[in-house]
Amino acid sequence: MSTYHPAGVTPEDDEADLRQLAVEQLRKKRDLQAHLIAYLLVNAFLNAIWLLTNVGGFYWPMFPLFGWGIGVAFHIWDVYAPAEPAESRIQREMKHLGRR
Repeated sequence: MSTYHPAGVTPEDDEADLRQLAVEQLRKKRDLQAHLIAYLLVNAFLNAIWLLTNVGGFYWPMFPLFGWGIGVAFHIWDVYAPAEPAESRIQREMKHLGRR
């Protein structure tokens, strides 16, 4: 059984390919950080508006919080979920398909 390597990297890949993958992953992480900062700042601003103008009224900032929060969750998943399934999951699925 072979060892799982993220994004299809194998031990035979040369250093240039590994560098390229590392740069891409670091860019994805930086983009996620920017997305999270924008999410926090904009939603803090919307909550401040709600507090200053409508104390005790309907909590309308929940709509952008939850709606945009779904996008943030998918962005986190895109950055941190493995691009390739683990070898153990592939083997399990192959066994499952072989029983048919």
